[in-house]
Amino acid sequence: MIYDYTLTTGNGEELNLADYKGKVILVVNTATGCGFTPQYKPIEDLYLNYHDKGLEIVDVPCNQFGGQTPGSDEEIHEFCTLHYNTTFPQMKKSDVNGENELPLYTYLKSQKGFEGFQDHQYREVLEKMFAQEDPDWDKKPDIKWNFTKFFIDREGNVVARFEPTADVADVEACIKSLL
Repeated sequence: MIYDYTLTTGNGEELNLADYKGKVILVVNTATGCGFTPQYKPIEDLYLNYHDKGLEIVDVPCNQFGGQTPGSDEEIHEFCTLHYNTTFPQMKKSDVNGENELPLYTYLKSQKGFEGFQDHQYREVLEKMFAQEDPDWDKKPDIKWNFTKFFIDREGNVVARFEPTADVADVEACIKSLL
């Protein structure tokens, strides 16, 4: 269950997801130098608009996709607060795929696998890039790129996964339906 996991924040504190029981949780792997990095702004807007109604956001910076998060935890936090005024909790930079992936991500991917990219200007580029690497890329639950979002409902169930190509309006609709 989601509440069995603990993460480390960027400043070294422990975040126990059990503290979020009864809340809607959005878990997102982020990057500071990606074409999707501007998503920090709508994510912050969602946090400001829905936090008081029960939304929590867990930001997991990750450098596994094109090396697009090269800085230290402190530098990442500084970038996000300076450029996007983020106020939601930011975790320690971590892997979301592979041998050193966070156990939380092993669980999330086991609950909601990859279902395809939505229509977006980067869809074709991403699909071609992954197909060159692995012809079965689309059948694997791995996180494909930065800003993949998982939603956990108030009972702790992983109920939705949105790829970075998802429209923010769809993400917001999901939040509203869960709150």
